Amino acid sequence: MQDRSLYEYAVIRVVPRVEREEFLNLGVVLYCHNKKSLHLKIGLQTEKLRLFAPQLDLEELSKHLQAFEKIAKGEPDAGPIGKLPVAERFRWLTATRSTVMQTSKVHTGYCNQPHLEKERLFELLVG
Repeated sequence: MQDRSLYEYAVIRVVPRVEREEFLNLGVVLYCHNKKSLHLKIGLQTEKLRLFAPQLDLEELSKHLQAFEKIAKGEPDAGPIGKLPVAERFRWLTATRSTVMQTSKVHTGYCNQPHLEKERLFELLVG
């Protein structure tokens, strides 16, 4: 149990009509302090989204998801937020929003390999 590390994660969601509070899970963002790692996986299910929210601009949503990915990776073109330390980038990504793209509340767990746990959570929560 010594090599198990505490991690935090949130589910990335699209909420096409915020006032209705209906959402579709699109991805997972996972942060592990001990490993100093931030992992993100997104699956843009266009057919499902077209059925769920035909009015949604998928191109615009895709741009927002790409920005999330760049920030998570800390890429040079991710702007000032992408330059923040890993923990602060995770907090920014999981901050409460009232926009079309949101994240769930942050949850915790223990794992040995955060990148594998991200995959497991993605399959479980996004499919």
